[in-house]
Amino acid sequence: DLGFATGSTPTDRIYRCRPLLVYPSLFHFNILKTRKASCQHNTRRSRNLNYYRDHLTEEYGKLNPLKKLPIIDDDGFILRESVGILRYLCREKNVADHWYPKDSKQQAKVDEYLEWQHLDTRLNCGMFFREKYLMPFFGQTPDNKLINMFEERMKTTLHLIEDVWLKDSPYLIGNKITIADLLGVCEVEQPRMAGYDPRTEYPKIAAWIERVRQDLSPHYDEVNKVLEKIAQKAKFALRETET
Repeated sequence: DLGFATGSTPTDRIYRCRPLLVYPSLFHFNILKTRKASCQHNTRRSRNLNYYRDHLTEEYGKLNPLKKLPIIDDDGFILRESVGILRYLCREKNVADHWYPKDSKQQAKVDEYLEWQHLDTRLNCGMFFREKYLMPFFGQTPDNKLINMFEERMKTTLHLIEDVWLKDSPYLIGNKITIADLLGVCEVEQPRMAGYDPRTEYPKIAAWIERVRQDLSPHYDEVNKVLEKIAQKAKFALRETET
């Protein structure tokens, strides 16, 4: 069985774990669900985790001494970190080769993005979301200087995705979807929860998001229910401030 756990706050962990919620559902892996992530999957086993505290329990600490999320439990094999988990699943499970090609050079191109995104897509989109949305959510005063800085850095990253990674191909790595797209699209959609929609300024990114969404239908929309709900509220709030 494959075990999966997500979320230490209502939103901070959702975006990080969305690739792992989509991916198992594509291949009917068993997952450990959470109440807050309310995604329906074909499972024979489930365990409810509370975003605020269950990942800090002694029981969870036995699985992951770091008490971070996500993790998987694959028949007793415990693995942390989303990128490593996705690579492992591609190697160990019976999935299509295009997700993480066995060909060394093609695989290296996927790895190229996976390594790049840590300090670009993930960092910049994530920190903009954190400063613009999460800080006020938890009652803290947002730092406008930090928000502006990460917004500029995020836009630089989005320009690179638009002009480099998607320059000559429909996906980040060539003509077929890979785990790079799973991770990338989840990070790029994340700023929508803070009121910024990359699709309005970057046509290639907009087309790519829709392409991935269609490829992963219906699982993508199921996993993104929370994101869409928050994004719509942020969009409405932005309109209110502009009128």
